[in-house]
Amino acid sequence: MSKISRSFTIDSDQHILDGIRRGDSVALDAIYKLYYPSVEHMILQNNGSHEEAQDIFQEAVIVLYDKVSLGNFELTSKLKTFLYAVARRLWLKQLNRAGLSYADISQYEDSLAADDDIEKHEELDSKFDKMEQAMEKLGEPCKTILQDFYLLQQSMQEICDKFGYTNADNAKTQKYKCLQRLKKLFFTL
Repeated sequence: MSKISRSFTIDSDQHILDGIRRGDSVALDAIYKLYYPSVEHMILQNNGSHEEAQDIFQEAVIVLYDKVSLGNFELTSKLKTFLYAVARRLWLKQLNRAGLSYADISQYEDSLAADDDIEKHEELDSKFDKMEQAMEKLGEPCKTILQDFYLLQQSMQEICDKFGYTNADNAKTQKYKCLQRLKKLFFTL
């Protein structure tokens, strides 16, 4: 759950879409804060500027806003994936209008395709959701041990000290057992 302002908490893509339907400007602010960075990165990596990234993202948000305002819009992917795909198409059109031939654009499509295959994004989003669920089911101390080691990149000695294990090897053994439990949970979801 992402906190965007005191009056608006984002807990799902549907929550953002509902905010857009109501004309809640905080929902639009949430879209920019949550989804603009990946679009900006894509455009900057493909010979675009910050200003072009802002323009393209603005156009993508307008496309979303128009679709949601019609009242029958059904989101079939993550909102981030939808906005990224729209922005990618708009960026490729802009490259084409700038006079690049299709052959020139294909090099951009190739580099963008690695980032933007919608099915891969959806699959990756699904795996992240599954991993988050598995981590929640894992419980303590395993959850914290794995987060400390893999996300915070703490050493086994630091983890040993934090949890009171007799030595780093015991902490490493516990981390291994926790990882095995996490894998088992992940593949049963």
